[in-house]
Amino acid sequence: PVFAGMNGSAIENFSCVIYNIFLMNCTWQAGRHAPTDTQYFLYWQKSREDNQMECEIYIKYENSRNMGCIFQNVSIGTEKAYFLVNGSSRDSLIQFYDEYIDLYKIEKLMPPSNITVNCDETKNDCIIQWQRPQISHSNKNKCFKYEINIKYK
Repeated sequence: PVFAGMNGSAIENFSCVIYNIFLMNCTWQAGRHAPTDTQYFLYWQKSREDNQMECEIYIKYENSRNMGCIFQNVSIGTEKAYFLVNGSSRDSLIQFYDEYIDLYKIEKLMPPSNITVNCDETKNDCIIQWQRPQISHSNKNKCFKYEINIKYK
């Protein structure tokens, strides 16, 4: 059955973030009713054409239980990625958790770099320039809006 396993044994509060262009960090909490020996395993699939991959580097917390994962060399595609966390226990069956996520929505962008300000006091104007941060997905030019807050001294 699809929902086989003890109620409340599936993970909770699953979330992922992509940072520094190609690193993805996912975390979760153990199910409220999961036995203490439950171990969780994360798999993800970038698109339907790609193979499912298991977590590369698990983050362990209490009881050496896997409670997070770090993926390296992540690239963002146009399809929603599929995430699956299943678990195992000696005592009972563990429910799985799955979710589809648009990866571009979880990318944490770095601030702009190489900011320069050149002011001309005679013309009473300033030119402010910067480089947009690097991002890993395709809509590179449609994503950015900047707000400049100028305070006079």
